Amino acid sequence: MLHRAALVVALSLGVITVQAETVHAATPGDYPHEIQQWRDKRTANLTSPTGWLSLIGLEWLHEGDNRVGSAADNDIVLKAGPAHLGVVHLDKDGAMHIALAADSGATIDGKSVSEAVLVDDQHAGESTPTTVAFGTANFYVIDRDGRKGLRVKDSAAETRAHFLGIDYFAVDPSWRIVADWVPFDPPHKLEIGSVIGTIDKVDVPGKAVFKRNGHTFELLPYQEEPGGELFFVLADRTSGKETYGAARFLYAALPKDGKVVLDFNKAYNPPCAFTGFATCPLAPPENRLDVAITAGEKKYRGEH
Repeated sequence: MLHRAALVVALSLGVITVQAETVHAATPGDYPHEIQQWRDKRTANLTSPTGWLSLIGLEWLHEGDNRVGSAADNDIVLKAGPAHLGVVHLDKDGAMHIALAADSGATIDGKSVSEAVLVDDQHAGESTPTTVAFGTANFYVIDRDGRKGLRVKDSAAETRAHFLGIDYFAVDPSWRIVADWVPFDPPHKLEIGSVIGTIDKVDVPGKAVFKRNGHTFELLPYQEEPGGELFFVLADRTSGKETYGAARFLYAALPKDGKVVLDFNKAYNPPCAFTGFATCPLAPPENRLDVAITAGEKKYRGEH
């Protein structure tokens, strides 16, 4: 989503060198163990009580008062919680405030208060967005291109309770590729669409260039936070067949000595492969590769 977009600072990350072919892990015996550790961490994050499998709703707010609760007479009907939780007010300027019903039993950021200002995920800074919790469920506000919505989670969600696990291609060291890094100065602009129809313009600090089966391919990353890892949203010939159709994600450490490691064994599905309540980015045309990347996560068997 875009898990949040941030401006990317210009980078000077090495020089252009001759294109590199596939490079295997230094110690083959350690590599499968490394990938298994990565997979275990991935599963733990996904299945945690607040992970993506816990999503039970994405409810867009309208200007003015929004009555929230599980009863049918609310403006926003939740799948969990008290019949009448309270009222979320959205001002024309985007400011938000919540007033809880007297008997809601809900808390705001862990405190038993009756009302509070709501801070969304794009304006929380280094902190977290204001969280309203009730029973096993909670929500906070997300901002997507100026639209405000309640992201509702429940640790008792059916998607979490009945998770079918993650299927992978066999670990293949040949898909751990050391690519050439071609820096852009200044950064290039790239438009990233999303499943909810928004378009974000992100700064691309450079491109990763690699060869596979005699053909040259390029991938454009951005950074979710200034100075953060490179983030690739990509698709390939397996997309919509063996793998999730919209995209897969891949992180890579910052380039060093003109090289960047693309370990496609760590390519993974976006949250939208598991839930209809996420706002995932789509692979841009520039990152749709004409090659079958038979590494990383496969399509989820329980795909909604």
